Amino acid sequence: MYNFQRIVTHSRCFFSSKPQFIKPVLSVQFIKDASINSRLFHRSCIAYQKVEKSKESGSSQNSGNDSSKTKYFLISAGSLLVAGSLYTILYTDIFSKSGEKKSDSKKKIVKIPSDSNNIPKRIPYLLIGGGTASFSAFRAIKSNDPTAKVLVISNELYYPYMRTPLSKEIWFQDDKDDVLEKLNFKQWYGAERSLFYEPADFYISCEKITDDPKGGIAVARGWSVTKLDPGSKKAYLDDGSVIEYEKCLLATGVRPKNTPAFENAKDIEDKVTLFRTVDDFKKLYKIVTSGPKTIAIIGGSFLGTELACALSKDGTSGIKIIQVYPEKGNLAKVLPAYLSSWTTEKIREQKIDVINNADVSEATLSPNKKQVKMKLTDGREIVADHVVVAAGSEVNTELAQSSGLEIDPELGGILVNSELCARSNVYAAGDCACFYDVQLGRRRVEHHDHAIVSGRLAGENMVGAGKIYSHQSMFWSDLGPKITFEAIGIIDSTLPTVAIYAKSKEDESNKDAQEKDEKDKKPENPKNITTTLPREGEDYSKGVIFYLKNDLIVGIVLWNIFNGMPIARQVLKERKKFEDLNEVAKLFNIHSMDKNDS
Repeated sequence: MYNFQRIVTHSRCFFSSKPQFIKPVLSVQFIKDASINSRLFHRSCIAYQKVEKSKESGSSQNSGNDSSKTKYFLISAGSLLVAGSLYTILYTDIFSKSGEKKSDSKKKIVKIPSDSNNIPKRIPYLLIGGGTASFSAFRAIKSNDPTAKVLVISNELYYPYMRTPLSKEIWFQDDKDDVLEKLNFKQWYGAERSLFYEPADFYISCEKITDDPKGGIAVARGWSVTKLDPGSKKAYLDDGSVIEYEKCLLATGVRPKNTPAFENAKDIEDKVTLFRTVDDFKKLYKIVTSGPKTIAIIGGSFLGTELACALSKDGTSGIKIIQVYPEKGNLAKVLPAYLSSWTTEKIREQKIDVINNADVSEATLSPNKKQVKMKLTDGREIVADHVVVAAGSEVNTELAQSSGLEIDPELGGILVNSELCARSNVYAAGDCACFYDVQLGRRRVEHHDHAIVSGRLAGENMVGAGKIYSHQSMFWSDLGPKITFEAIGIIDSTLPTVAIYAKSKEDESNKDAQEKDEKDKKPENPKNITTTLPREGEDYSKGVIFYLKNDLIVGIVLWNIFNGMPIARQVLKERKKFEDLNEVAKLFNIHSMDKNDS
């Protein structure tokens, strides 16, 4: 219910003749609508006066009644004016906060169920967050406890879905008319599936889950938890209502990080997207499919680079893509410098205008009010129809902090042990968890496979498994037709690396006769691998990159090599120093392994 005192304050500030009562909350639209109401009131009074003049010949006996009618009319008209103005205040205040569009704001206040009285007050398993980690956790819980009753609290209006295709596969759907409706995408082996993990009828309603003997999974959508009391095992919803739980999982994830240039900009909110959710995808998809556009992508890491390549479609989409980032090359924080530079050139070949070593210092609405004008730190200016900010993320730790849980000061995230436990009966998984990896030490990982692995482990431990985090998750990226890679472990460009690449056909053809003769005399290589170490101008189309820490392999990137993750995982698990990494590289059979091999 809307606060009555606030309504009175609005009314007071509008009608008072004292300037000190005027509040800045009044919008231009409010003044405009109030002006219209005033003009209607004024015209009504004039019309009524004309009627009165036509009655001047009437008897004096009726004059008293007419006077009463006049007063009644004026009071009624004045009341309509006040009511119209108050309605405008309410409408403006509720649906126009923070410069947002009315429709966008309206979506944010929708909750399903609409009343917390329809959400269970007691539940065995409470999962906070509606992403991949929660999905993986409730599947693990139900696998080990078939009649379990699980309640998911999600601040989104969608059932759990995959985020990774939003910057990759879903942009390549053939039937563009059905993309927004179906939200399907093709997997790398050709099969089509939904973005959502399960259809809506997989879930049970919040109202029914308590009484269903078979249990089930219910999702309260549009709701948030503001605080936990781990001692009494209570969770507090954003309306103040309380849920008692037995086991609780925090899978609150991360949120996209904005940059100062766009945070401080005015009048460009509808032309800027901080990309992460289904709604962000829908908004951007409608923009890029409505005709030729210039799209500026701010950020050179995974999300920004994947989106740039997906929108360009190898330069065939008809959309002009500008990518801006302060680093020297794409994926500079994860790839060795030479490979980052090589990757940047391959991305430019996809007709993407890459502007590196620069950032946006100022963003304003262009004179035609249809584009965003941006000043860069290198002195250049660019203009775009729409801007996508993909400048990193921030961990959602507000709930953990308000609940007295520990946050890791260096890596961020909720501090948990190797069993993903933060406190008794409270677990954390996914992007928000800073966990202890028994192989690689304290870590926090923001990747899809980690959300699956950690969510599953947390779910198993919530039903008493007592397992530790020992499975190394992997991640992958698609950057156009020439670059696809998989990686595992700690992938950090500040670490020393050793890379082994397959020589290109051109290199092979340039060998001299003497080298060929010497090769013929040597015993045949059982793995048929010819390798090269990194050199300027080399072709790095296929290879293996080892990341080292204290001479131990802590991370591996398989660059355009596929189906090698089991081997890479085993190499990491051995935790030993290798005298010759060329021999380790042979395990991955660089030449023969193909993406479509089974």
